[in-house]
Amino acid sequence: MSAISRDDVAHLARLAHLEMSEAELETMASELAVIVDSIAVVSEAAGDDVPATSHPIPLTNVFREDVVGQTLTQEEALLNAPDSEDGRFKVPAILDGE
Repeated sequence: MSAISRDDVAHLARLAHLEMSEAELETMASELAVIVDSIAVVSEAAGDDVPATSHPIPLTNVFREDVVGQTLTQEEALLNAPDSEDGRFKVPAILDGE
């Protein structure tokens, strides 16, 4: 049985500057009690022989090595560009001014 009472919830609500009705306090106390009891059940399942983990699946780095590979030359990159100038893509101006 959980040790969270309606008065505990009311105290926490005051600390958090939350306005709660009597019905909300009762509901929250019972819901928190269920949550705390569930956590206690799960905690009982994990004995001392089960190591604590932060994730159920072992995580490994999935990034590949950062190796420079074959790249396009400037001419190859601009080959199919609709418009280019001085070795750069030329695009329509979207802002007026200088």
